[in-house]
Amino acid sequence: MEGKLPEMFEVGPCEDDYQLGFLIGQRFCNQIRSRLAGDLILQNQLLPFARTPHAQPLLKALSETNQKKFPRYWAELLGTADGSGVPDIDVIILVNFRKEILPFISKTTKNSNADTTDDCSDVLIVSDSMAIAAHNEDANVALVGHTYLIKGKLSNGLSFIAYTYAGELPSCAFGLNSQGLAFTLNSVPPVEDEIVPAGIGRNFVSRDLLEATSTADALAKRMILNVETASRSRVSVYEVGTTPFFHANMYLHLQVQQVHDENSISRQKRASVLPQGSKTDFLSLLGDTEDTKYPIYMTGPTLYTLCTTVIDLDERTLTIIEGNPKYGKVSHVFSMSSNELNLKLVNPAERTHL
Repeated sequence: MEGKLPEMFEVGPCEDDYQLGFLIGQRFCNQIRSRLAGDLILQNQLLPFARTPHAQPLLKALSETNQKKFPRYWAELLGTADGSGVPDIDVIILVNFRKEILPFISKTTKNSNADTTDDCSDVLIVSDSMAIAAHNEDANVALVGHTYLIKGKLSNGLSFIAYTYAGELPSCAFGLNSQGLAFTLNSVPPVEDEIVPAGIGRNFVSRDLLEATSTADALAKRMILNVETASRSRVSVYEVGTTPFFHANMYLHLQVQQVHDENSISRQKRASVLPQGSKTDFLSLLGDTEDTKYPIYMTGPTLYTLCTTVIDLDERTLTIIEGNPKYGKVSHVFSMSSNELNLKLVNPAERTHL
């Protein structure tokens, strides 16, 4: 299975946030509709759950909480739904809140083949010779061919690049902005007792990161932070140093009771025995398939590595790699040194290893 290169859409400045979302939805209407039709988690779990009486208080509270906290992004979401022409706006709302809804769906009703959370892997280091964050963007196979890049320009002068899942707010994956802030995201599943119903949605938090400016000064000083968060305003910040830091989908330094995830545990163990002395080593690690049951680089049947991104603070670039990063080729390189976030789109005939 091969996914095509994500298309990039430059949008903005717009009259308002609704128009920003509308133009995105309109541009990618076919991908959004296709994703929704083939997303088994949506079709087999989220939609049936949403039709039950006990789902209504949760969905109502999630919508009200996030609309109140982030009215601009809520308007953007509604615009995306309208622009895509999806007849039922609630479907768009469901995929954007999937992480917040799934823990409340009875385990007896879940389909094990579809009920697979997105899994991502990161390796981070800051040393005298390099400052790198490398990330595998892993997701359900329903997302293959259903992602795109948004280059948003806001009326306040800020710009951002966001790798985006079709129909969702930019970006639940990775992105950067013209203030010099770049980030990658990994979901971590706490146990049910740790979850506060109707909290702030992950997609709304990540959308807000694209407009963040407060850590730009830290990034200019070659700083990479691993931030773990949980409900009840719990946060732990770990500053990455000279020892390579691998992170899968589990809490490593925030004290939270979490789901026992064999996939993450296996990837964590495998990463600990692989060489991590150079950028080439990091890409080989993220391309590792030695463990056939729980590989770091995933090729299906349920989870798939959509792409790999490398944030290099010395080169001031964010690079996207297609295919296995051990052999894959560079598709996009964005400059973090320019407010315009200039793109070098590599010619297919000239693509080379990073």
